[in-house]
Amino acid sequence: MNAPVDVLGRAATVLRALSAREPDGATTSELARETGLARPTAHRLLSALLGEGLVDRDPAGRWQLGPELYLLGTAAAARYDVTALAQPSVRRLADATGESAFFSVRRGDETVCLVREDGSFPVRSHVLYAGIRFPLGVASAGLAILAYLPDADVERYLSGASVSGASVSGASRTAAYGPEHTPDAIRDRIAATRRDGYAVNPGLIVEGSWGMGAAVFDARSAPVGALSLTGVAHRFAPHRQPQLGRLLLAEAHRLSTAVR
Repeated sequence: MNAPVDVLGRAATVLRALSAREPDGATTSELARETGLARPTAHRLLSALLGEGLVDRDPAGRWQLGPELYLLGTAAAARYDVTALAQPSVRRLADATGESAFFSVRRGDETVCLVREDGSFPVRSHVLYAGIRFPLGVASAGLAILAYLPDADVERYLSGASVSGASVSGASRTAAYGPEHTPDAIRDRIAATRRDGYAVNPGLIVEGSWGMGAAVFDARSAPVGALSLTGVAHRFAPHRQPQLGRLLLAEAHRLSTAVR
């Protein structure tokens, strides 16, 4: 009875890993390494998904998300798509700051970036793009969301347990982002986020690429997403952070009201 569930879980893990590789796709070996699956297992899953149209394969042999996923997503969009609500806030942030602005949603123990708008400043960070996923606590959006989860959920996550029932906890993946993503380091940044209301990522993913984020809440006051800004380090100097933080918090409040 457990085998079909395991197969579905592994297939979902492969699809999530592949979504982070769009639009360039990935090889079987790359996906096996990123998901922790044996290469033959990954190839069997990908072949089965190809038969259902859930993945595609280009002439060079790289796997990509398939057309059936687009059709399924279109059907589900009426109930789940919040990008239309978020787009005006993201655009206002980009216009007001000159930086690249984003909206990301929480999906289990991860954040998924859905919307990007670039501002007028000519030098941009390319750490974030639509479709990229990060574990909670990594990048400013994930830190903003994690900071406003209940304390018990935060501690379960940082102790290595999943807060969403995922087979692989998000916390077990944060170590891949370096020593600044240990549980104690993330706890310190959570405390600073709760104090200021917004999260700051001081170049912890890519050196010189800074970010700031503010959580978006639903009607139950649960953090369901985040607005964020990214740019080069000197654009996020200490004297400018309060101004950027106020803009983020104002738009996050406006978007939270719309979501509710």
